[in-house]
Amino acid sequence: MIPEKGNELLSPTSETWRIFFHLLAASIWIGGQFILAGVVPVVRETNRELLPKIARRFAQLSWPAFAVVVLTGFWNIFEINVTDHSTAYQVTLFLKVALAIGSAVAAFIHSVSNGKLGKALGGAVSLLFGLAALFVGLLLQTGG
Repeated sequence: MIPEKGNELLSPTSETWRIFFHLLAASIWIGGQFILAGVVPVVRETNRELLPKIARRFAQLSWPAFAVVVLTGFWNIFEINVTDHSTAYQVTLFLKVALAIGSAVAAFIHSVSNGKLGKALGGAVSLLFGLAALFVGLLLQTGG
């Protein structure tokens, strides 16, 4: 990975770009949820009318980011040739995909729910599943 001679700069590859966009999009999806968890209580106390606007704007950023996660995720699967990996790797990959889907489903439930319970559970489950998918993705990259 590190050049052996001179002060050359490492050149990005298609793998570098694929993983970069996957992590960037996941950061927007998960990081944005953390930001909202911190911001929403303050906004609720000071200017409750802003909440729907904040939610819409976040959705405009987060759902396209999630689409990038899905697209780069498929790109990752096709690029790494999953059939060449162990059963444990394939099960772990399946778990990561299931967690990502669970995060999206919970976020959708959060966004369409009118009640406090649906909003709270949907948001919390989405964040927890997203974090778990991020961690399991790290397992896939590092081999555990």
